Amino acid sequence: MAVNLKRLVYFDSFMDPIANAIIGRRDDIDLVGLDYDAVETDNWTEMAQAHGYQVQPRGELQEPWFPDAKLLARCPNLLAVSSTGAGYDMIDVDACTAAGVIVVNQSGTNWEPVAEHALGLMLSLTKKIALSERAMKRTPNLDRRAYAGNNLRNKTVGIIGIGHIGRRVAELCGVLFNNTVLAYDPYLTAVEIAARHAAKVDLDELLRRSDYVTIHCPRSAETFGMFGAAQFAAMKPTAYFINTARGGIHDETALEAALREGHIAGAGLDVFLKEPPDPAHPLLNMDNVIASPHIAGMTVETMTEMCEATALQWLTIFDGGVPPRLVNSEAWPRYADRFGELLGFRPADPASE
Repeated sequence: MAVNLKRLVYFDSFMDPIANAIIGRRDDIDLVGLDYDAVETDNWTEMAQAHGYQVQPRGELQEPWFPDAKLLARCPNLLAVSSTGAGYDMIDVDACTAAGVIVVNQSGTNWEPVAEHALGLMLSLTKKIALSERAMKRTPNLDRRAYAGNNLRNKTVGIIGIGHIGRRVAELCGVLFNNTVLAYDPYLTAVEIAARHAAKVDLDELLRRSDYVTIHCPRSAETFGMFGAAQFAAMKPTAYFINTARGGIHDETALEAALREGHIAGAGLDVFLKEPPDPAHPLLNMDNVIASPHIAGMTVETMTEMCEATALQWLTIFDGGVPPRLVNSEAWPRYADRFGELLGFRPADPASE
């Protein structure tokens, strides 16, 4: 019989079965899959007993299962919540910290495909690939001369947030296309940004100089709505805006207006404020917009790698270790006390690891 049984709950499914296989090999972890369509009281019964909660991405997560103060109040045993990917904007981190619940994400597990996707959007916009493809399907005797693109080589790329993904974008752009790469990241020094293949600038300079502005920062109270009418107006009329990070970082109404009024040339969007967006969304019906349904990080290879990392991080947590992608380290003292009370042994001291 398992000792110190830890309960881990999740809705619907992990994004790759490798996570179930890894966790399922442990007889001290009770892995419980829940269904959104089940009786809500039954789900709450399971949640109230859970020590861990694997949270679905915002696009799939349903009310009332967002990890917020209301949910935490009904889950007295909950010790940790984990996001599926790098983003954790669907988790109320402050409420978790106040409750002594740690939050972890999977930062660094999907940087390559997101960087590639951003580059793909840049290329498609520059070469007018999607625009000309649409025109070919609806225009007889198409005049191809109207769809001449531009070279990506030797242009200036501005990166907002140069973490794992932004760093890879900077590297690819510099090596492949000899781009001048600028970065706006208030949390890194000029020396640190230079080591990531970019030059540190303020936001105004980045907007003024860049031929491409690509977003790679998390969505937070600080970044929500950071791109509005003023920021789009400060860009070159020939510049392109790319967001593969999170919806809400840019104001969609302001972006639509900027595109219609010619303040910028086009946009590549993998994210929207409401996902999936309504097919009638104005941005989806503009020829100078390329859109995808938040799939930048969802390659087959990365889903496996991400879910493996997720499962291994849960094993670290339940074994009392310090998870490698801890978001709210300030929750640790209270978390450690609660962990000891609920599971019978204290977790490691982060300072010792």
